[in-house]
Amino acid sequence: MNGAPETLAGARRLDEPSGQLDQHARLEHACAELDAPFAVVDLDALEHNRQELVRRAAGTPVRLASKSIRCRALLRRVLESGPAFRGVLALTLPEALWLAETAPEEILVAYPTVASGSLGQLVSSVHRERITLMIDCPAQLDAIERAGADSRRPVRVCIEADAGLWLLQGRLRIGARRSPLHTPEQLTAFASEVLRRPYLELVGLMSYESQIAGVADRPAGRPVRALVIRAMQRRSRRELAVRRAAQVAAVERLTGPLQFVNAGGTGSIESSVAEPHVTEVSAGSGLYGPALFDEYSAFTPRAAAFFALPVVRRPGPGVVTVLGGGYLASGPADPSRLPRPVHPEGLTLDPREGAGEAQTPLLGGAADTLAIGDRVWLRHAKAGELCEHFENLHLISGASIVEVVPTYRGEGHCFL
Repeated sequence: MNGAPETLAGARRLDEPSGQLDQHARLEHACAELDAPFAVVDLDALEHNRQELVRRAAGTPVRLASKSIRCRALLRRVLESGPAFRGVLALTLPEALWLAETAPEEILVAYPTVASGSLGQLVSSVHRERITLMIDCPAQLDAIERAGADSRRPVRVCIEADAGLWLLQGRLRIGARRSPLHTPEQLTAFASEVLRRPYLELVGLMSYESQIAGVADRPAGRPVRALVIRAMQRRSRRELAVRRAAQVAAVERLTGPLQFVNAGGTGSIESSVAEPHVTEVSAGSGLYGPALFDEYSAFTPRAAAFFALPVVRRPGPGVVTVLGGGYLASGPADPSRLPRPVHPEGLTLDPREGAGEAQTPLLGGAADTLAIGDRVWLRHAKAGELCEHFENLHLISGASIVEVVPTYRGEGHCFL
């Protein structure tokens, strides 16, 4: 290929309308003059995914999870697309404080904060009334008080409740290890403690059902595991709907109506919005359509985020080596967290080397069609983490680059 447009898409002409080109050909045509490595977002696919998230939410507002995007220009693009997206779910308080400088939306911080410096900035910030902190234990409340919060400058807080599935009287717990507050009684006791502190304003309740939203129910080549996962998720949905209703009722008996009850993620939108006490859902990963979502049965986003790596070596027949590529996704250390080569088709990672910091060997018959200097397109397993490896995203529409925008990293930030 060597970046020459006339070799792209086989015999397909690149002067035909872009709508008649497949995605690979559009990406190659748009990026023909770029030197890899680089990252791109296909805006046409992203817009399709945005509309799908709105459809699946069925009128319930969607809070945009910024960690899944990690690019202010794209956050703004989605938030300004219409009323379906309302508010931001930031990962950390430093990120929320930075976003608040340019974003007018209300921001919920997804994880508790005990850093005195960031809490002090929040207490004195002009944006304090638009930022809500996550809490689930008294030590976090003490940290907020030490930062200078008082009844004249109360800090908005949201209690996170555990959404995991407990079986065998709690001896088996399925779901992410997050909040210690599982039962309505525990929520009542903690909410009472929050209300005793005049420097806090309790405005919301959140719970994230990771065992539903974050677990693919169609793992490739593992039909028995798929059946077990689906059975677990059905049981969890039923149990959680009852328990979350009781959790909300327990807190609202003390506070009156909360400003919001947040639930779910891209993988559990339908079941979350079906619960009448849920007022909003969080989502973001579904916009990029990362590789982990290929194994979900309820929805199929289009792949929108890619990165391209250059072929720099040909070690032998059936193998090429690309520069870099060790962009592993967080989570359990298994092959599902590895990046996936997608174009040209027929390439796989070498199981003995995987994806490496310096180089990534790729195996398969397609390797023999590649020359030094050609590029291989890959997808990250998760969404926003890809942006930690690139300073810019090239935004593609049709078969053209329409804009180049900085990631968080490109703006000089690495929040976590």
